[in-house]
Amino acid sequence: MIEVRRLRVLRALADHGTVTAAAEVLHLTPSAVSQQLAALESEVGQELLERRGRRVAITSAGRLLLTHADTILTEVERAEDALRLYADGTNGELRIAAFATAISLLVAPSLARLRETTPGLRLVVQDAEGHQALTQLLDGEVDLAVTVEHRGSPRPTDDHRLTLTPLYAEPFVAVLPPTHPAASSPLVDLTALATDDWVMTSVGNPIRDVVLLACEQAGFQPRIVHTSDDFRSVAALCAANAGVSLVPRLTLPPTTPAVIRPLQPPTPTRRVLIATRRARADHPLITATCKTLAETAAQLEF
Repeated sequence: MIEVRRLRVLRALADHGTVTAAAEVLHLTPSAVSQQLAALESEVGQELLERRGRRVAITSAGRLLLTHADTILTEVERAEDALRLYADGTNGELRIAAFATAISLLVAPSLARLRETTPGLRLVVQDAEGHQALTQLLDGEVDLAVTVEHRGSPRPTDDHRLTLTPLYAEPFVAVLPPTHPAASSPLVDLTALATDDWVMTSVGNPIRDVVLLACEQAGFQPRIVHTSDDFRSVAALCAANAGVSLVPRLTLPPTTPAVIRPLQPPTPTRRVLIATRRARADHPLITATCKTLAETAAQLEF
C-alpha cells in the first residue's frame, strides 16, 4: 500500500528539484526525504528517481505516479476539509499571500468587510510577490494567493492543481517630470520617451520585463540610469527630473509629485488574479473571501 505522506515527498521533489529544497519545504532532513523516497520505490516496485550529478531526475514511472498522486492528494485535502467543516462549521483561519499594492487596495479593505459578513473567519495576511505567493500556495503555506499576469508574458501558472479567478486588469501609465514636453499631452506616445533617461525597477522584477518589451515594440531600448522597486521613489525621481518611467497605475498614491499620463494603445497591462488550490476552491471560507475580494476590486478606479 502506498503511503500518502511519501507521495507528498515525491511531489515536493518534483516542484523544487532537489532533495535539499524538498526537505526544507517539508521541514525534514535531506536524509529523511531520501529514506521516504526509497521506501516509496519499494512500495511501488519501480525506480522513480535517477541521479544526474548532484541532482535527481524523476523517471517516467515517477511522472506517471505523480499524475495519480495529485489526484490522491487533492482528495485527501478535500477529506480533511470536510472533517474540519464538520467539526468547526464556518469558523476557521485562512492565510493569504499578496503583493504590497494588493494588500493595501484589496486585502485590507476586504478584511474589514469580512469581519462583518463572516465573523467566524480569521484572515492572516503575508506580503509576497506574485511568483513567491504561488510557490507558498502550492507548498500549502497559504490558502489563497493574489498574483499577477502581465500582458505579453506567460501565464503565472497553468498548473492543474490551481484555480485562477481574474480580479481586474491594470494599465501601465507614464510617469514624467512636470517639465517634460509630453506632460501636457492627454495621452503619451511611448516613442516620445525614447531619448529620455529612465527610472526602472531592478533586474528580476517582472515589471521591468514588461516595460522593456513595450519599449522594444515601440522601436527603442530605454537608457536606464536609475533603479528602484519602490514606486513612490520612482515617482519622486521622475518629479526631480531624473528621468521617466512606466508603472502599473495603482502602484502610485492619489497624490504624487510626478505627472501621470495614460499611454496611447497598445497599453501594457497586468492582470491581478486570485489563485487557490483546486482541492479547496469550494471551501465556504475561501469562496466568501474570494467574493469579497472581487467586490472590492470592482470598486477600484484607474
